[in-house]
Amino acid sequence: MAARIDGKTTRPIPGSPAGILVQLRGLRPSLSPAEDRVAEQVLADARAAAALTISELAVQARTSETTVLRFCKRLGLPGYPQLRLALAAESAQPRALVAAATDINEDDSIDDIISKVAFADASAVEETAHQLDRGALSTAAEAIAAASRVDIYGIGASAIVGTDAQQKLHRIGVIAFSWNDPHLALTSAALLRAGDVAIGISHSGTTRETIESLSKARSQGATTVAITNFPLSRLVDSADIVLTTAARETPLRSGATASRIAALTVIDCLYIAVAQRDPNRARQAVVDTRAAVSGHHL
Repeated sequence: MAARIDGKTTRPIPGSPAGILVQLRGLRPSLSPAEDRVAEQVLADARAAAALTISELAVQARTSETTVLRFCKRLGLPGYPQLRLALAAESAQPRALVAAATDINEDDSIDDIISKVAFADASAVEETAHQLDRGALSTAAEAIAAASRVDIYGIGASAIVGTDAQQKLHRIGVIAFSWNDPHLALTSAALLRAGDVAIGISHSGTTRETIESLSKARSQGATTVAITNFPLSRLVDSADIVLTTAARETPLRSGATASRIAALTVIDCLYIAVAQRDPNRARQAVVDTRAAVSGHHL
């Protein structure tokens, strides 16, 4: 159920089992400047934040106790004691002890780079799988399996994810098209109808071209699916079904590294869930398509 706090719509984060820090990263773009300063303190050192009183955290974040309480509400927590307990529990996890040290620095060795990238990618997969809304995934799979056609929209790195989704769905007999040209995406969306499905992929959920295409598809009666890291982003406003990732991108990893891996994890789960709806068709389609290209393998 959506709620309104200070004039802003706050929706529950899909996949309630998500850790509090995963939820916080997903909510962060929608926070006010004062709330974001609280988030910064919490994300910088969850264990230290858990040891602070509400007054101490407010002072460190240069804000008021009221803002800290409002911050708790945004996370779906009744009050500050529950936030401290959640932070203490999460910071006790082995991965939480390493996560803060995964930023890549200019003096890192090759071994450091490999270790940090591998940790970030593995965390993105694990945290995405943990918080992925099972009901939403099932609903999306049902819609895709029954769809006359599927449009997939993504720009930049999200286009790579979209192409992977198109290839996988097409391989099991689902008529799917991946569009990374905004004009082609919009013209294709204009031709969709009820019974079709459109999927918009954007890590930030703020890519204008993807939002426009998904919105157009929805206006034509298609079922719309958003795949994004931020469940309160603009892309979600045009979606009937929301599938969220849980990836952290730092300044030197902003080139869609962990975020791409997280989105591909969602696509893989969606693909298998669709195939499961009609396993005989999926198996036969894989056999037929493998035979078609068999002569091109040495």
